[in-house]
Amino acid sequence: MSLQIVRRNITLCAALGGFAVLLSASAAHRPPQATSSLSAKEIVLTIDPSRSTVHYSVSSSLHTVHGTFSVRRGMLRLDPVSGKAAGEIVVDAASGQSGSDSRDKKMHKEVLESARFTDIIFRPDRVEGAVLPQGSSTAQLHGVCVLHGSEHELTIPVRAELNSEKWKGSATFRVPYNDWGLKNPGNFILKVDHTVVIEVDMAGSMQAQAAAAKP
Repeated sequence: MSLQIVRRNITLCAALGGFAVLLSASAAHRPPQATSSLSAKEIVLTIDPSRSTVHYSVSSSLHTVHGTFSVRRGMLRLDPVSGKAAGEIVVDAASGQSGSDSRDKKMHKEVLESARFTDIIFRPDRVEGAVLPQGSSTAQLHGVCVLHGSEHELTIPVRAELNSEKWKGSATFRVPYNDWGLKNPGNFILKVDHTVVIEVDMAGSMQAQAAAAKP
């Protein structure tokens, strides 16, 4: 082997060695990337009762009755990675009104018994579908509804708009109140539907925080 070839090989090896040293030094100083469990953000939604209302409607043989309920308080915690949910939404049962004093008196005394069962509560346990920390999302919120002192599973289709530190959302679903043990307010003349349509409009503040790291 000629001296020229030997020198050229030595030069090439030295260049490759220097390049390797540069790569290793770069890797040593590169900040470690966060794992998915550490970078995941839990979404916390606080409900503002002054900007939230529960609407209801129930059909009868004469007409459709429309009314509202007030929201007492509420807070939801959503984990976008695991789909777990927690918190509760509390509605004031005694606030229900339809515009007719006699009809509302009968609803509170005979159907809801709101003097005894003062709150209607929804406690979510999981969310199905992607909830984006910014922008519009459509998902299914599953949980337990406490109505008239009894618990019932319920899945609610929700639409939400999350924007910076604010959010708003809506949902429409049916509650089979007769099947859940509540009295039907109808009689042999007035026939009232066995289900009530619920429309929810809510808004409030939002924050995101690091979810607990998983082992």
